[in-house]
Amino acid sequence: MSVLITIFSVLLCFVSLTLILLVLMQKAKSDGGVAAMGGGMAESTFGAETGNVLATGTRNVTIAFFVLSLALYLANIYQDKHRGGGDEKLPTINAPAHVGAPMAPLTAPAVAPATTKPAATTPAPDAGKKP
Repeated sequence: MSVLITIFSVLLCFVSLTLILLVLMQKAKSDGGVAAMGGGMAESTFGAETGNVLATGTRNVTIAFFVLSLALYLANIYQDKHRGGGDEKLPTINAPAHVGAPMAPLTAPAVAPATTKPAATTPAPDAGKKP
């Protein structure tokens, strides 16, 4: 199934690039035909019915783009459902048991109350005497 998904993915990339180029080659409605291929070059390549050819090609490539996108979506859903037997639940994770005693709750350390008045300084008794 994964080979089919890979082939569809590569094919979808090519279809996407083709769709981009087809849209860029078309004439803008408002200007005089300045497009990616240089205005009159698309008419000389595809003939007088350039608008019809490019519009038809764009429509067909757009249909192919949507069909391939839907096929890839359905293929991925099919692959996911049939990968591991169907109903798979998320794995359960068991937390390891605590070893030893449980931790004590964290508390803020006790702070000694600040004194409101500064300590009085008294001069030393022998500070004023000379020997």
